[in-house]
Amino acid sequence: MYHSLFDVFSIGIGPSSSHTVGPMRAAKEFSDTLIQQKKISKVQKVIVTLYGSLALTGVGHGTLNACVYGLAGFEAESIDLTLNPLEKIKNEKSLLLGNKKKIPFDFDTDIVLEKTTFLKEHSNGMKFSAFDKNNHLLFEETYFSIGGGSIKKQAEIKKTTSPKEVYVPYPFNSCNELIELTKKHNMTIDQIVMKNEEALRSFNEIRTGISKIHQIMEEAIDAGIHHKGELPGGLNIQRRAPRIYKRLKENFIQNNSDPLMIIDWINLWAFAVSEENACGGKIVTAPTMGSAGIIPSVLRYYDRFAALKSPFQKEIGIGIFLLTASAICSLYRTNASISGAEVGCQGEVGVACSMAAAGLTAAMGGTAEQIENAAEIAMEHNLGLTCDPIAGLVQIPCIERNAMGATKAVNAARLALRGDGEHLVSLDNVIKTMYETGKHLNKKYKETSLGGLATNALTC
Repeated sequence: MYHSLFDVFSIGIGPSSSHTVGPMRAAKEFSDTLIQQKKISKVQKVIVTLYGSLALTGVGHGTLNACVYGLAGFEAESIDLTLNPLEKIKNEKSLLLGNKKKIPFDFDTDIVLEKTTFLKEHSNGMKFSAFDKNNHLLFEETYFSIGGGSIKKQAEIKKTTSPKEVYVPYPFNSCNELIELTKKHNMTIDQIVMKNEEALRSFNEIRTGISKIHQIMEEAIDAGIHHKGELPGGLNIQRRAPRIYKRLKENFIQNNSDPLMIIDWINLWAFAVSEENACGGKIVTAPTMGSAGIIPSVLRYYDRFAALKSPFQKEIGIGIFLLTASAICSLYRTNASISGAEVGCQGEVGVACSMAAAGLTAAMGGTAEQIENAAEIAMEHNLGLTCDPIAGLVQIPCIERNAMGATKAVNAARLALRGDGEHLVSLDNVIKTMYETGKHLNKKYKETSLGGLATNALTC
């Protein structure tokens, strides 16, 4: 199934696409449905019930706030956080449901955390229930946040038939099919994706959209470099990106002969975005927010260091990078998962690393076979990566893990570009292995904070 570039790269607020963007969209859809069904005037109370991973790590991941934002009619892509709408809702213990009907709402009683209940369809489950003044149920809907900010209703996720696909001229369900398309039509991977996108929207919309995605990524880096202070959540972690940036500038002026200083810059850019994400800033899912620092960091590496050796103009290379990366993500979303709650961090950082490696290889003029090789190398060495954030916050080990994923992506691309594209293990086999590995991971290592670093790191 083809997944559009604009489904892969969507704009929202941190710290988690699964725990923040997805729940906000689900809550917004719920309130919109109440309006469409002309039931909103009768609503006197709304109860939000979070299950499994959303309940266990929702406080640290901003899920509770996201649900309230969505109920109040805000959208992830456009919400203005500088207005601090949450403070008024908490102080007054009421919200304007769907921006239409004022109802009482208390965070302490109207949001229920079912930490021991995992709905069978997916770990990221949530239920919204609306009641009238007599406490009669008016409407109820269960949603699942399936990764990257995407949501499905319970009825949709239970369907055994494949979802209806949108028409694109060059559909592909495997990397093998994608490579065959490039050979048959004498096209590159990015050209295939571009033709598919043109079947969904105009060329100008695509170009403007890609430019906007890149702009938000760049702004997140710059904001993270300059914003100082402590990350929220109670771990008392100071932002590191501003200090790293200061030292890098000083070292560059004093001594720029260190051949590994490029790695320091890649680390810095990944830290900057990840710290902005941890603070709930405006971020691009790439493909999730827990892994949102990897692609922006590798893209800036291409921009600042590698573009001069690329056969393309810089702007064209950036487009090639993102179009190619989205194709790789489409394969993971079709055949596996990008949800940490479903397959662990290999589905977030691992997929982002694979996408970045493929995108960089393409931007450097790599063949389709070299692009597949880079994507395969990157994921192969992220297999089994657990998701065990300390205190349920997207901070430790997530921030450093983005830096490690970014440098690993660059190395995977360099390894692939030094070869001729031949490789024994296919990307399709690695994706299958990742999914199987994720299914066998104990649930305490899948974004629940019930095991691993989350339980051992802070013990004495």
